[in-house]
Amino acid sequence: MPDQHPQPHPDDEQQPIAPEHQRRLQEILEELATLGFCLPGTVAERRIRCPNPGCRCHHDPPRLHGPYLAWTRKVSQKTVTRNLTAEQARRYRAWFENNRRLRQLTSELQALSLTAAAEAEGWGEK
Repeated sequence: MPDQHPQPHPDDEQQPIAPEHQRRLQEILEELATLGFCLPGTVAERRIRCPNPGCRCHHDPPRLHGPYLAWTRKVSQKTVTRNLTAEQARRYRAWFENNRRLRQLTSELQALSLTAAAEAEGWGEK
């Protein structure tokens, strides 16, 4: 299988990347390969007030309905919420955790790339 990670062309005069950056790059790529399915968004426990004015949720003190598990995410710049059962939340917990780790790793990879490029080119801190 051909290398899927584009590298600079050999004729490009790129400075060598520090071995510690190369090593961390490999570690990040290896961990990315293990993640599996990723679900974006967050799951939070919510309690709500219904529209019935005589309901207990409108009394003082209110006794709200719930708890409900709400999965919230962005789709086309709009917030989308779906209620999950406790079983669904349990079943997909690892997928939500995978997504959090994916975001951490991509942020780290971007920071590492900026550092490696700055060091290779002598750009200094910005």
